[in-house]
Amino acid sequence: MKLFIAVIHNRDKNKVVDDLVRDGYKFTIIGSTGGFLREGNTTFLIGVQEEEKDALMNIIQRNCQVREQVVNVLPPEASQVGSFVPNPVKVPVGGAIVFVLDVEQFARF
Repeated sequence: MKLFIAVIHNRDKNKVVDDLVRDGYKFTIIGSTGGFLREGNTTFLIGVQEEEKDALMNIIQRNCQVREQVVNVLPPEASQVGSFVPNPVKVPVGGAIVFVLDVEQFARF
């Protein structure tokens, strides 16, 4: 058995949830926040059998695409307010980070 821990941008969450439910996966979701942009993410915990790994990875990959977003980045130590005009920067957002772990034991009560 494998445990998937998938961190997915909130914009992609509903598409992933729809496909997981349609295909009969059981999962837990946890709200989380990204570090750099401090935007919302959803962390999925999904347990699957070895033979389901590829199908699950395909669901995540199909529904989670990286896209560019323009943000104004302020320096960590901005002096007086108004003395610094931020330049917009394009950064990649979205997509998914997936960790796959071996599960030593599983029990459902």
